[in-house]
Amino acid sequence: MTDDWRKDRIGAAVRGENPTVLRKLTAGFAVIGDVQFLPGYSVLLADDPAAQRLSDLPRAKRLAFLSDMDQLGEAVERACRRLDPAFRRVNLEILGNKDPFLHAHVWPRFEWEPAEVVGAPVWLYPRDRWNEEQFRLGPRHDVLREAIGSELDQLRA
Repeated sequence: MTDDWRKDRIGAAVRGENPTVLRKLTAGFAVIGDVQFLPGYSVLLADDPAAQRLSDLPRAKRLAFLSDMDQLGEAVERACRRLDPAFRRVNLEILGNKDPFLHAHVWPRFEWEPAEVVGAPVWLYPRDRWNEEQFRLGPRHDVLREAIGSELDQLRA
């Protein structure tokens, strides 16, 4: 599979062509992040490709999106706590600075993070973390993908 899905992540998710999709939720798609320097990093993509900001959605869909964000955050928390005893917390962010579509970041945080970034926003991590091969999503993350997906299933049951 080519990386063409990256050009239209939401459309690819709707078509079943986005390989990062963990689950379809009520108002969006839970996906695992392209980079995993913080294992478990996930993103909630709104299922409406025209939505650029939360306020673009009708009130009921906004609340559904926020509820989905909460579920994904809890699923990441549960999975990461189970897989890594150094898990600390989850950070949730809706930024909208770069990508022109509504999405929310779910960042797990750990005790083993370097002291200079452990208490800072993830965006202050050195740029090499975002591009190094060792942190790219791959088959070695299948256990993590399964754990987060399983937690989502349990939360939605």
